[in-house]
Amino acid sequence: MGRSLAFKERSTMLLSYLITFFISMVPLIELRGAIPYGMLVCDPALGFGEALAISIVGNMLPVPVIFFFARKVLEWGKDKKYTRKFFTFCIEKGHKGGQKLREKSGRGLYFALLLFVGIPLPGTGAWTGTLAASFLDMDFKKSIVAVMGGVLLAGAIIGTLSLMGVNILD
Repeated sequence: MGRSLAFKERSTMLLSYLITFFISMVPLIELRGAIPYGMLVCDPALGFGEALAISIVGNMLPVPVIFFFARKVLEWGKDKKYTRKFFTFCIEKGHKGGQKLREKSGRGLYFALLLFVGIPLPGTGAWTGTLAASFLDMDFKKSIVAVMGGVLLAGAIIGTLSLMGVNILD
């Protein structure tokens, strides 16, 4: 009896980890949804530290793939009959927006990227920031560091707000 109860607890915890991990990988939701889910919905199976760590890892995992392949997919799709208009629009918008950001930020482009990813607003985050870095032809390693810094900043902000929410609910 005790053994099956312990197994059930471990499987519940594993499921909480996996759901939190996969939520953090979803564009637009990312760790902004994963941390509160992990802390509020899965609690007590998943605590603050675990929710934060799992969300950060899950949010950063797709970043290299986005950096190297998203732009190539857009460029491939701009020559196709059904995706031509949309993909061309995305590419042109990315180039124009990137040039404006580059002109405004000057030498602080990587810091601007960090803040863009780190301020938890709709439309910002690791996915969008990495795609912007790819369009700007930014250095991969420096971009990853900036995006990671932004993810850590967003994690700290969302984690703090989630902890405050947990204290309000108690």
